[in-house]
Amino acid sequence: MQLTHSLIAFAFTTTLFAADAIPLWEKGAPGSEGKTAPEKVDASYNVTSVHNPSITPFLPAPDKATGAAILVIPGGGHSKLCIGHEGTDIAQWLADRGIAAFMLKHRLAREEGSTYKIDVESLADTQRAMRLIRSRAAGWKLDPARVGAMGFSAGGELVALTWMRPFAGNPAAAELMEQLDARPSFQVLIYPGRSGDIVPTKDAPPAFLACGENDRKDISEGLAEVYLRFKRAGVSAEFHVYAGVGHGFGFRPTNKGPVAAWPERLVEWMDAKGFVKH
Repeated sequence: MQLTHSLIAFAFTTTLFAADAIPLWEKGAPGSEGKTAPEKVDASYNVTSVHNPSITPFLPAPDKATGAAILVIPGGGHSKLCIGHEGTDIAQWLADRGIAAFMLKHRLAREEGSTYKIDVESLADTQRAMRLIRSRAAGWKLDPARVGAMGFSAGGELVALTWMRPFAGNPAAAELMEQLDARPSFQVLIYPGRSGDIVPTKDAPPAFLACGENDRKDISEGLAEVYLRFKRAGVSAEFHVYAGVGHGFGFRPTNKGPVAAWPERLVEWMDAKGFVKH
């Protein structure tokens, strides 16, 4: 039987994740006890059935490495993870430009039959991922002070929650990783969900914001209001709205016009803010 290119790519991707993913908890995630169903990846690169949350590293070549890192959180409405155009593709693009990227697969609160909650297990996975990256910063040759987080749609909601909820490590924790700070050094919110709940304080991380003008009103207009909230709080933020573009543009080869270059604008912003050091 002859395999199509898409089936070959699907098989390769499934193998890649199984081999490269690093579990957030070596002995299993708290709250997932007894849940042993394997992860599922469909032909559209959507992941479901996540009970052992993990990060997949995309590390730059040593001669390109800048010391900066980004936790990448795909969207999917908390019912799936769109790991293609909002995960692996942008993670590899960043690594090719010297920025280490770590794609998060977190537990899904809105998957059918799920017992998880966004502000409990999904948030715990996000914060644990930030701590895991910082705990291994020396081995990956990263600067712990330049570890940011990027989220698409539902993933953007988790990025914002990570700094809006308590994020400081527990100095009394027996595990060294749990003593580390989970707050991102900077944040990248790409058409984030629940933008109305994003309320910056003066110590919020600097933000890069982007969406399409044809997105839902709560995102296209809501993110404009979020930008103003950052400004009023005295927090540095950059905001891009792309004409004629809707929700879910992510990072795709098929993107045309200015929206295709939003990652370039991001790297320029990171460079200007001192998060990328050559």
